Amino acid sequence: MRRAEQPSRRTVLAAAVAAAVTAGAGPADADTEELMTTDTAEPARAVPARTVDNRAWTSYGDWRGGTARGTRAVSGARPGVAIATPAGSTEYRDPHTGTTARWEYGTWRSPVHRLAVPATEAIVSWNARTPAGTWIQVELKAGYTDGTSSPWYVMGRWAAGDQDIRRTSVDDQSDGKSTVWTDTLAIDDPSTGLRLASYRLRLTLYRKPGTKATPTVWRLGAMGSDVPDRFTVPASVPGLAGELVVPRYSQEIHKGQYPEYDNGGEAWCSPTSSQMIIEYWGGRLTPEQLAWVDPSYPDPQVCHAARFTYDYQYAGCGNWPFNAAYAATFKDLQAVVTRLGSLTDLETLIAAGIPAITSQSFLKEELTGAGYGTAGHLMTVIGFTAGGDVIANDPFSETNEAVRRVYRRREWENIWLRTKRYNASGKVVSGTGGVCYLYFPARPTAAQRKALTAVGVRV
Repeated sequence: MRRAEQPSRRTVLAAAVAAAVTAGAGPADADTEELMTTDTAEPARAVPARTVDNRAWTSYGDWRGGTARGTRAVSGARPGVAIATPAGSTEYRDPHTGTTARWEYGTWRSPVHRLAVPATEAIVSWNARTPAGTWIQVELKAGYTDGTSSPWYVMGRWAAGDQDIRRTSVDDQSDGKSTVWTDTLAIDDPSTGLRLASYRLRLTLYRKPGTKATPTVWRLGAMGSDVPDRFTVPASVPGLAGELVVPRYSQEIHKGQYPEYDNGGEAWCSPTSSQMIIEYWGGRLTPEQLAWVDPSYPDPQVCHAARFTYDYQYAGCGNWPFNAAYAATFKDLQAVVTRLGSLTDLETLIAAGIPAITSQSFLKEELTGAGYGTAGHLMTVIGFTAGGDVIANDPFSETNEAVRRVYRRREWENIWLRTKRYNASGKVVSGTGGVCYLYFPARPTAAQRKALTAVGVRV
């Protein structure tokens, strides 16, 4: 959890200077076409009632349908894209270590996706395996409703480990119409009516020269949304009573541990929540993986999650796609960042056995029983009471036993779904507009597939 006085990343860019890098310089020169062309565009879909558009590339046909340079589609139980014969090599200077190294690369570009919901924001998610000596870069190029296009924006440089490169977002990316804020591409001034009309995604897969190792990406997609500005949202009608048995972990018992990762446990709401749901689905870390953690620390898996979700540019563990990508490193899990429209959506998921991690911000007096206020906090929704109140595993608790909380439905729904709020100084600041992480099986049941489809997530 961020401290209440810290500004949201959606209102202020991180105060860090972007380092000069050359990664991607090799593949980028071949991608100069505008997004408004129709050569590889998907057909437009009918506009749905919701304010979110999700598109994901997951099948063998999806991967075959992209544009490959030095990559190949991989078939099997979990189709993906991997390096074939590299398209070339390039140097990358890691801004967080100062190390320059040469890497072979291949690229894959999606077809143009035309958003059914012209969007003010877009968030990219990916699920991948990156063995030692490999990493990936994920980029997005947007087409605007005025007929122009954005540059290629880097939405993440990522590896599951931290020995080859330091996973990082990239600051100072803007074209005067839109800006990347850590993990979110946002229109600078939505009041002008400008929106993201379409986008194309590009993967660059890297490996050490002369090796056969390759990253494999199984899922790649983006969520575009145009959630209207609102301080309050309509109340939903309770429709489900029930509770999932999800492990309970407190971030607070990790205060002072590994301060190099976002000042230690007090700020670890996101990885702590991620670890709860990963273990709910059966994900476990081995003693070898946890051997680096001080054996006197409880719940070492939480420390591990913090280290391996940490964004070295953002200097925090709250990068939304990095948390989803971490979850998907566990066997037979996939993960996505999306927005939901109401507590009814959450009830649909809970009924199918799928808990959700939600992002919200609020003053202390706005959420009865929380006992704190925050500019940004993640917690895990695990069920609903008979009266419709929200049962949440809130990691900002003093002990594991205290993690389970019951919050008033109306209060909780509003602080999660609103896009505008007043902070402690009376200033109007942003809310998350229903952002959540969803982690679910690579091969969901029919009921799980139906529930995910109902809330707009392709499986």
